Amino acid sequence: MVNNLVPSEINHNMISRVLLVPANLYRCGMVFSALAVSLFAFPPSLAARGPVEDARTPWGRLITSAAIVCNPSTHKIYAANEGAGSVTVINATTGATQIVEVGREPIAIALNRATNRIYVANDGSASVSVIDGASDGIIATIATAPLPFMLAVDEASNRVYVTHTYAGVVTAIDGAANSAQELKVGDADGIVTDGGTHTVFLMTYEDPNIRIVDEATGTATRVAVGPHIWGMVFDEPTSTLFLAHTSAGEVVALDERTHAVSAIPVGRIPCAVAINPVTRRLYAVNYGDETLSVIDLQTKKVIALVPVSKHPQGIAVDSTANRIYVANVHGDSVTVIDGEKNTVLGTRSAGKSPYAVTVDEASGHAYAANYSAPWVTQVAEGR
Repeated sequence: MVNNLVPSEINHNMISRVLLVPANLYRCGMVFSALAVSLFAFPPSLAARGPVEDARTPWGRLITSAAIVCNPSTHKIYAANEGAGSVTVINATTGATQIVEVGREPIAIALNRATNRIYVANDGSASVSVIDGASDGIIATIATAPLPFMLAVDEASNRVYVTHTYAGVVTAIDGAANSAQELKVGDADGIVTDGGTHTVFLMTYEDPNIRIVDEATGTATRVAVGPHIWGMVFDEPTSTLFLAHTSAGEVVALDERTHAVSAIPVGRIPCAVAINPVTRRLYAVNYGDETLSVIDLQTKKVIALVPVSKHPQGIAVDSTANRIYVANVHGDSVTVIDGEKNTVLGTRSAGKSPYAVTVDEASGHAYAANYSAPWVTQVAEGR
């Protein structure tokens, strides 16, 4: 399933997963210049999921920024090493590091804090690896539909949901039994959950509708928000889903209760969003014009626009220190921002093309996931 009506203004920035290139190069757009140029010979029906930079840049993609997570209870960092078939585990308190072998091409990670289990989507082997956070050993490998892409956990129900590209289903995993079933709710890219209402939100890049799925019944309700959505974040206090609308340069706000939709103009190609629950600020990473939009959640208005570095893609918020970390995929760096003053504190070197970032708020240690080895780098030394 691909979109036949990609907006002309961003069509040149797209690449299809249909193209037969290695898995660690093709997900939603990672290509070398020669292949990117060759895309122009393909019809619009092969336009991709996920915007990327134009063909003049050496390489890049917008995939999931969920390749790295922190367990705030254990202060452990888990990072997917896509090209190595492994996960790096770092104890942010002691600095101890170990490697856990998982499936082929691990692409995304999700954490159940209640059970201290970590779930890894293995894109290349159609499986999810389950890591016990106490021992950091694999306790189960769960077969899924092909091309698992993103995961979300409902901690209250102990269920894990996995999206798939072009499989037509979402995998639902019972976290207690490590068993899986397929929900026939269509293809999906992004996913978030509301544990309070046991609701799953599904996004497919080409689909102009968000699907709101009731966990108990599997019933899906569609709400129109516009095509080419990418990043999503759910704000529990207001029951609002915020979505990065890449082609329109806006953040869409969707009220879970009423399904009312509104839009907040931001920068070009917003691709990731995050919330500071303490200051009630929403942050939108603008890949196209290399800025970060700061939004007041009470007024739903942009109150600041902060310059970052080349092609920002991932974001993490340290609500304790009120700092924001933005991964610049083509800048080989992470920008650190003061959340009070909305100013740049500095730019930290990362590995090659960092695309996701996380922070241990207790210690202030921050880490970035990179496209190639070293797969994870520390970008903040802590307080």
